[in-house]
Amino acid sequence: MADRENPSAKAKPNPPQSVANGRANGSSTSAGGRTSLPSNKGQSYNRPMYRPQPPAKRRRSRRSCCCYFCCWLALILVVLIILVAIASGVLYLLYLPRRPGFTLSSLRVSKFNISASDQLTSRIEVAVTARNPNRRLIFVYDPISISVTSNGIDLGDGSFPAFIHDTENTTVMRATVSSSVQNMDPSAVTDLKKSSIPLEIDLETKAGVKVDKLKTKKVGIKVFCRGIEIANPKGKKAPPQSTPDAGCKVKLRIKIWKWTF
Repeated sequence: MADRENPSAKAKPNPPQSVANGRANGSSTSAGGRTSLPSNKGQSYNRPMYRPQPPAKRRRSRRSCCCYFCCWLALILVVLIILVAIASGVLYLLYLPRRPGFTLSSLRVSKFNISASDQLTSRIEVAVTARNPNRRLIFVYDPISISVTSNGIDLGDGSFPAFIHDTENTTVMRATVSSSVQNMDPSAVTDLKKSSIPLEIDLETKAGVKVDKLKTKKVGIKVFCRGIEIANPKGKKAPPQSTPDAGCKVKLRIKIWKWTF
């Protein structure tokens, strides 16, 4: 008979590796075979709180500084212009300034001769009336230069003395202009030998304004007298010529640096 083996003597099989590992790691296995992970409640993480960094300070560039300066300069100029405009308006309403008036009163040709060699000798007596229509403004004139021309041909030059033009006053200025032109063009000689000769009279000076005790800076003034015609005098001694009153235009000449307006 064969010997019977003792069942207790049989070696027990080793448990599954996953179960052994699970017990060794302290994890438990459920009835369904799923392994539960250890709890993390006891673990804590010390992370620093997030604090945003302040923005870095930007330095102003030269361009921004230049724009800032230009803006302030423009603002100051605008304010000054407004103040000047307000002051000018107040002065205008207070004094009501008006331009002086000039009129050609009379013109007398005392000598007008063209020689055979086309040389012109002339002498003209001119009277100009100046009027100041202002009640509170006084004009102060420098010496006034006068020139008489005909189609660009110089017939004489002279001057009036300096004077002070009082308020609401009329002053008559008299001067004698003379000229001696040599070697004139044949076309100019032909024009001067016509029956009537057109004349242009120009006056130029500087004048300032006096208000009470205040005096302004003198500015340039130019006066144009046009529409004047005289009969062509014959012979060496011309008869007296006179013209009716001819109005003249006044133009201010204001110079700013290199520009004249």
